[in-house]
This record gives sequence, structure tokens and C-alpha cells, in this order.
Amino acid sequence: MYEQVSHALLNEILDELSLTVRREDLRHFYTRLGANFYVIHSLFSHLYGHRQDFKRQIIALTERLARAYIDRPRALEEIDMAREGDHNWFLSQEWVGMALYLDGFAGDLPGLVQRLPYLQELGINMVHVMPILRCPQGASDGGYAVSDFRDIDPRAGTVEDVRTLSETMRQRGMLLTLDVVVNHTSNEHEWAQQARTGDPAFQGFYYVFDKRDVPDMFEETMPEIFPETAPGNFTWDETMDKWVMTVFNDYQWDLNYSNPAVFIEMVDIILFWANQGADIVRLDAVAFLWKKIGTSCQNEREAHLILQLMKDCCQVVAPGVLFIAEAIVAPSEIIKYFGEDAVIAKECEIAYNATFMALLWDAVATKNAKLLNQGIRNLPDKLDRATWLNYARCHDDIGLGFEDTDIRACDYEPFAHRHFLVDWFTGAFEGSPSRGRPFGVNPKTGDARISGALASLAGLETALEADDQAAIRHALDLILTLHGMVLSFGGIPLVWYGDELGTLNDSSFLQDVNKAGDTRWIHRPRINWERADRRHLHGTHEQHIFNGLKHMIAVRKTTLAFADFNNRELVDVSNPHLFVFLRNHPTMEASSVLVAANFDAAPQYLDLEELGRRGFLRYGQLEDLVTGEAPALFNNRVVIPPFRFYWLTSQQTRTLF
Repeated sequence: MYEQVSHALLNEILDELSLTVRREDLRHFYTRLGANFYVIHSLFSHLYGHRQDFKRQIIALTERLARAYIDRPRALEEIDMAREGDHNWFLSQEWVGMALYLDGFAGDLPGLVQRLPYLQELGINMVHVMPILRCPQGASDGGYAVSDFRDIDPRAGTVEDVRTLSETMRQRGMLLTLDVVVNHTSNEHEWAQQARTGDPAFQGFYYVFDKRDVPDMFEETMPEIFPETAPGNFTWDETMDKWVMTVFNDYQWDLNYSNPAVFIEMVDIILFWANQGADIVRLDAVAFLWKKIGTSCQNEREAHLILQLMKDCCQVVAPGVLFIAEAIVAPSEIIKYFGEDAVIAKECEIAYNATFMALLWDAVATKNAKLLNQGIRNLPDKLDRATWLNYARCHDDIGLGFEDTDIRACDYEPFAHRHFLVDWFTGAFEGSPSRGRPFGVNPKTGDARISGALASLAGLETALEADDQAAIRHALDLILTLHGMVLSFGGIPLVWYGDELGTLNDSSFLQDVNKAGDTRWIHRPRINWERADRRHLHGTHEQHIFNGLKHMIAVRKTTLAFADFNNRELVDVSNPHLFVFLRNHPTMEASSVLVAANFDAAPQYLDLEELGRRGFLRYGQLEDLVTGEAPALFNNRVVIPPFRFYWLTSQQTRTLF
């Protein structure tokens, strides 16, 4: 868009850049900068236009963008241009991801390169390598307390190893996802160390206060994130002799984005990792980017403006790179992290669907899909060019942040229902086979979250110990059903490493003084590769889960209806134990797939009369895409076995794939 003030400033900046920046061909940079500069200028003005140094700061930002573009490897530029020409590439059903801790999965980056064939054997073509940047030992928050944003933990390898991994994955048609922790740094980061020396410029990178008066005003409305281990939101720093905001842990200092220098540095860091070969950048803790007295300091409008500005800057330098919003907030808030445009994601193209994950576990505990159906019915529609990241487990806990109105609509009392879920998944409820542990217990409110490996939460650990064959079979079916929902819901499915083998809880973390206080380490395994070889041994649970998941992934990749074009329709059925939805390809009506899952321990039926009104049955006899078999029918009802699911289509539809 042409606008005189921003256009005049852009001309001035370009004149200055021509004197300081040297490269033969900057045409793509200039084209993208011209296309995005009006928005960049507008957003930067809204956030920082009141400052006397505004002009100097926006010139500094543009110079950083130019230098990042110059540093971008030619191979990545070619990918940028290809993705600009195929802007819906990431909505394809062909993408299936895995998230993993590098040390637990492969030891180091060269080890991960060696394990890529294993991932491809399963069908994984997107890998999220959990944070590998330098962190202080003993105060790393699992890699999210970064002391150097441009270097990695020497135990993981080198930055050159990152580039080698990226290049190898590119050759194999795989995407690399890396983290940038945008909300905070370690208190051992260079910026924090400079602040401790009394340098006012670097104290301005954080929320620093001489006295307790302002922190106390913040505390009136700010919730506690880790009430057990890190109560409050401010920490007294003895060296600096000041209070500093520490929302997560006392060793994680929150960055102050009201300072444009912080924004410029963090954009430069994002682009640095994009230039090392990251296809996707996961932006950690984005809900917390803007702090304001009298609010919860989460989901503020300015946080969204910062993300929009980050995206526009990235579009200038590396338009082929996607953003993931790590914002575990209410559905009405998470949807905003895609952006407010009617079609195009102007903040992050991908967001975690934590609501879907938590609702799936509710269905497991209650053995019905009432709250699952209610919650998904009220999940806001996303933008056309944005997608969910769907998962059953991840590195984090299972939060129970369902809407109270949804819980009451299912005839549950919110506090009692959440208490039941914690009891169920920690095995405190009589008859529960689950082996999870509580996390983040708040003694003031009674709230808690849940840690645990997927297989242990699903009852496999208990069943194996009892050598109960029926219980083992049910647990295996449930594990595959959870993955079946994630693979077909609409978005990019994400498998947590170890879940493909049915890895159980790992209690060895209790022997590590730096981990023993955080129960989330119970589901952050170290893969036993001898045990992983059991995936080739017939009759083992590793073989059952791995082969089942491998087959489901292969089917997903050839099922056009599973591409994410807002083509999911929740189907209301009279049976409360069933979760049913329809996936349609936007241009191929006959390629519809009906997904139906039974969360009960007894067989349940799906009444076909309830589907006939949608015309789903007019193409021929039903067939399950996973097994290739026709499901059992009785009195025009499809019988779904306990803890099982179907991807139903017709014989005529099958020939289209």
C-alpha cells in the first residue's frame, strides 16, 4: 500500500542502505520490503512511535533485515520462491511431525542425522528438535532458559551440525522445526549479566524495579504459572539490588518488548535460525510478550502486534519460513494467534491445538465423548491459510483449561470434574488403570495438571504389569485411536517421541536433583534403541503400535480429504460414547471420509440413519480405510468395537486415492 510518510522514510532508508549494504542482486529483498514496509512502519509506529529515537530504531531494524537477507543461503532462497508460488503447501495431508528431545532421542545432532531413516520408516517428514541452545546446567527449564541465542549446547553439537541436519533433511523431503524462546532469557544471558553491572541500556531489556511498589501492582492481577516451584512473578536479584520480572522461574527474566531494541534483537535471532535452515520456527510463550499493570499480562493486543510485526519482517527475508504459536490459552484466545485477517495468517501459520488434546483425554477418562463434542463444537473457526498442530502428548503437561460453560453443558460441575480427571490420570480414582502424576498443583485453588507418558496414561503400564491380555489389547487400541483422531482431525499431526513404541513412564528423573521437582520429566524418555528394535518382533506391543501408526500415516498421506482446508464437519449422533466428524475434499465430493471413534469399553453403534441426510452413503458400501474391510453392520448400524475408530468411506471413494 502506498502511503506518503512511510514511502518517504523507505526511500531515505534505501538510500542509506545503498551505502552500507553490498550484494549484486537485492531485487527480491527490495520487492518484499516495498510490499511489506507500509505495514512494518505502521506496526512499529503503533508500538514505538512515541519514542524520540523512533526513526533511528526503524532504520536499525531495516538494516538488520537487509543483512539477514544477504546472509540467507541461495538454496533457502530457492525454497522461499517455490513456497511463494505454492502458498498452501503446508496445508497438505502429506505432513506428519514428531517432536523430540535431542539427547533423549539421538544423543546429539550427528546422532539425529543417523536416526532420520527410522523417522522416515514411520512416515515422519517434519521434525521438531526441542530447544538445543545454550542453557545453564541445573537452571535450564528443559532448554527454555537460554543463555546464548546464537549458539547451541556443546553436548548437542555445533551450529554447523544444525546446517548439516537441515541440508540432510531437505534432501529427504523433511522439514526442520527449531525453537526461539521469545519471552525471556536465562539470568546468565549476556544481556542479563550486563544489566547486573548496572548498565541502564541492558536493564531496559527487562522489567527491573528498585522497589516493590510496581511489582505489587502487577501481582494483583497476574496469575502464577508454577505456584509449587516458582510462586509469584518477581525475583529479588542480589547482584543488581533490584526486583526483576520472572513469570516462569526465578532464573528466567522476562524481556521488555516496550523497548524496540529488544524487538530488533529477537527478530534478528529468528532470522538467524531461519538462515541456518529452519523451515518452521516455534515461538515459545507468545501469550506473555506484553505486560500491562491491571491485566493478567497474557494475550494483550500488543503481543499480537509484535507477532504481526515479526511475521512481516520474516516475510521480507525468509517468506518460506512458518511460525508456530506456542500459546496454551483458551480457544477464544488461541484463535487470535493466527491473526485477525479474514483469510491469511498474519501472525503465526500454525498453533497448538491444546484444547483438542485435553478433550481427547477427557473422553478417555469418562469413556464418553460428551465434553469432547461440546468443546469441539465451540472451537472457533480458524483462518483458511492457517492450520492446527494436533497431538495427544507433548513435552508439557496436560492442562484442564476447558471452558466452565462447556463442562456445565455436559452436566458436570467444573471443579469436581477437573478433580476427577486428576484423580483418574494419577491412578487415585478406584479402578483407574492410569499411571500419571500431578503437575503444577496450586494449594490455593486446588488446581492441578497432569504429567505422564501416553502409554502409561492409557493403561498399558498397568496392563503389562498384571499380564492382563484383554487390558493390554484395550490399551493398545486406545493408543492407536488417540493417534487416529490426531491424524484425521484437520491440521498437522504431531507424534511425541517414544509414543510410536508405547514407551512407558520413566521415573529415573527422580535421581537427578535438577529434575526431581518437575514431574514432566516422567514423559521425556531416553529411547532404548535395543527395545526399539522390538518393533520388528511379532507380538510385541512395540510392533503393534509402531506398525499400526506407520500404516495410519501412510493412509493419511494418500487421503485427500485430510488436507486442511476448513473441511471438517462435526456430526451430532445420539450415542454419547462416539466422536464423529466428516472430512470433505473441497473439490472432490466423492472423497468424503467419516471419522468415528468409540471411547467406551463396550462395543457401540453408529446409526446410519443419522448420516443419510448428509448424502454420505449414496456412493456405495462403507469401507474402513485403515483395515480395508467393511465394518460390522446390524440393523443399519455400524458396530464400533471398544476403544476403536474407523475412517469410513465407500468402495467407489476408495478408488480415487
